[in-house]
Amino acid sequence: MLTSNLINSSSAPQALASGDQLASREPAAHHRSDGGFQNTATNLTENSGMGAILMRYLTETRIDASPSKAIPLMPLTRDGIAALPDSQDSVIRLGHSSILLKIAGQTWLIDPVFSDRASPFSFIGPKRFHQPPIALEQLPEIDGVLISHDHYDHLDEESIKQLHHKVKRFIVPLGVEQHLLRWGVANDKVQPLDWWQSVTLGKLSITATPTQHFSGRGLWDKNQTLWASYVIQSDRSKLYFSGDSGYFDGFKAIGERFGPFDLTMIETGAYDKDWPSIHMTPEQSLQAHLDLGGRQMMPIHNGTFDLAFHSWYEPLERIAALAADANTQLITPIVGQVLDIHNTPESVAWWREEQLNLALNE
Repeated sequence: MLTSNLINSSSAPQALASGDQLASREPAAHHRSDGGFQNTATNLTENSGMGAILMRYLTETRIDASPSKAIPLMPLTRDGIAALPDSQDSVIRLGHSSILLKIAGQTWLIDPVFSDRASPFSFIGPKRFHQPPIALEQLPEIDGVLISHDHYDHLDEESIKQLHHKVKRFIVPLGVEQHLLRWGVANDKVQPLDWWQSVTLGKLSITATPTQHFSGRGLWDKNQTLWASYVIQSDRSKLYFSGDSGYFDGFKAIGERFGPFDLTMIETGAYDKDWPSIHMTPEQSLQAHLDLGGRQMMPIHNGTFDLAFHSWYEPLERIAALAADANTQLITPIVGQVLDIHNTPESVAWWREEQLNLALNE
């Protein structure tokens, strides 16, 4: 794995060192004595077991679980991505929580999931509503990949296996590196981070920050790897990527240390009464954005996979209404749309057919 020196410091924000040096900022209350990890908030409500959730899927009547028509896409090309100017920090939503960034002159992917299903199996499990706006093999060389945690809709084995030859480095939460090494990623390409640890690469710095979630890819490995959000800073922009999280006071702590943010990419989708502590309702997602001191909010974790019991468009409808009431700038790009972080166009409610048609005909 990438080697670096740990520097102990106080809990106050510190200037980050150059190269791959890390800064450790607080004791590891989230580390369990058996080597696993835990959330640090008290009185967490446990999510229901898989049997109870499966029974609900089999017995509950569901409306609009998936789109009846094709979701709009803006196709991307390798040359188009390579041509994005280094003088601008750009963000492209690829679907669900997968993001492509051109920032500080570097090209990064966050939680790249290109497979047809978010599942350990190719024949069963949540299936994509839409294809990615660019094929894996068409991607340009990638400076880095960020992984938030090891769930199948965020860490996709086949995507990593196909990608890693064109990726310079992977930054992952503690323990997730073992998955990558097992899949053939070179040891010296992988940098695991604990919460509040940072790495600086040229004019880009990345800090792993807390979330309230869990991990595991099978029956016997729950919480054996860490889960994280990320603060991503260039000389022009400051971004926040939530990963998956329930609402907790960590958002305010992150905002106090690193905010305000030019853009927050916040989980808004796959919420349910049976897992209130590990995913957020749209109301909580907006509050997280406000806690962080965000200028613009991009709702993610929606519109690609059927992962909960609400309609596929409900998270976007609810957050759009909430943001309007709160006078919050909401960014809802079409999948594949290139956005200049500091010059974002007015968003279109692309999940509403009538608004999409109006926008396309203007």
